[in-house]
Amino acid sequence: MIKNFVEELTWRGMIHTVMPGAEEHLMKSMRSAYVGFDPTADSLHIGNLVPIMLLAHYQRCGHRPVALVGGATGMIGDPSGKSNERNLLDEKTLRHNQDAIKGQLAHFLDFESNEANAAELVNNYDWMKDFSFLEFIRDVGKHITVNYMMAKDSVKNRISSDSSEGMSFTEFTYQMVQGYDFLHLYKENDCSIQMGGSDQWGNITTGTELIRRIAGGKGFAITCPLITKSDGSKFGKSEGGNIWLDANRTSPYKFYQYWLNSSDEDAEKYIKIFTFLNEEDINALISEHKEAPHLRVLQKRLAEEITIMVHSKDDLNNAIIASNILFGKSTSEDLKALDEKTFLDVFDGVPQTQIAKSEIENGLDIIAALAEKGGFLKSNGEARRALKENSISVNKEKVAVDYSITSKDLINNKFVLLQRGKKNYFVLQIV
Repeated sequence: MIKNFVEELTWRGMIHTVMPGAEEHLMKSMRSAYVGFDPTADSLHIGNLVPIMLLAHYQRCGHRPVALVGGATGMIGDPSGKSNERNLLDEKTLRHNQDAIKGQLAHFLDFESNEANAAELVNNYDWMKDFSFLEFIRDVGKHITVNYMMAKDSVKNRISSDSSEGMSFTEFTYQMVQGYDFLHLYKENDCSIQMGGSDQWGNITTGTELIRRIAGGKGFAITCPLITKSDGSKFGKSEGGNIWLDANRTSPYKFYQYWLNSSDEDAEKYIKIFTFLNEEDINALISEHKEAPHLRVLQKRLAEEITIMVHSKDDLNNAIIASNILFGKSTSEDLKALDEKTFLDVFDGVPQTQIAKSEIENGLDIIAALAEKGGFLKSNGEARRALKENSISVNKEKVAVDYSITSKDLINNKFVLLQRGKKNYFVLQIV
């Protein structure tokens, strides 16, 4: 059964521009649409989640999604929204990246279904690699004028007098190559729609123009807004750089924390875009949140939904346990359950010092661990006072002045967490 895709996207705030006739075209029967993904890394990041969600909603509305990995265009580099040309990749690296990206897309799209609208992954390198330059400029290039290409914002911005870098011929031809992808998929895969971010409008309409001029057909374009954060900072970035979908690049804990730390305004926007919750449930969550914003109902639900989608239910549970270690009640068992990467993520920025393993084999006196050996506190006297005040914990458990740290206290066989009061942490790294 076909559902109204444009209507679904509209209430979610995911529509920027729809080419006239696209909605009617979609309501007549099942259609194929594609979105392109850049394969310059072996992981997508959360900046890619909007186009991923476009395809996921598209499939849920009864249509057939096609994910295009830009193996050929990745060798060139899309100039849209960029001020510099980027590094080019070899074929082996691109193939590895393609396989990794398909694995991530499979969390959102059904590639294995026996239904007619099963998702498909394609790579434009497969049809571009044997296309000679002379064939391309003869069969494709002659159909698009330089005047048409120069009018695109992605070109104008790069060759303006304000741009110091200029634009290479390679990048100038990018819109033609992407336009040809649309033409190829129109002819070979019955693909009549291309979707992407609003900055892709110029490239997409070059494709619809080629379909009209060469195939005598009709292609459509649908774009979504580029996501911005309410404070003006860039969506998808943290102090450490991109938030990746690969757990080895960004741990599920840090991923979860990114969404949990959304502002109220952003969480209200994100929960519509990045979850499959329906309008009624989302409106109820928004109302509940507004009654008690300090409980952060929206942020918690958003972070839960998207962490499960990208990672798993177990990863979510571990991320919640890890979050509670800093911000709630937790035990030494919770600490010891953390893997090393998550432990280091949780205590990122907490002062650390190294202690030789031989020091703890016979038991390291807590006063020495706090002061002389560890350096958490300034003196043995301060350590004694803190212990008498019952404000010192080892791995979240209160200890007395006669306590000794031994190998049984090790987290991941190499860390001990010291704590004074509620918020002062210190990590001993045993080497």
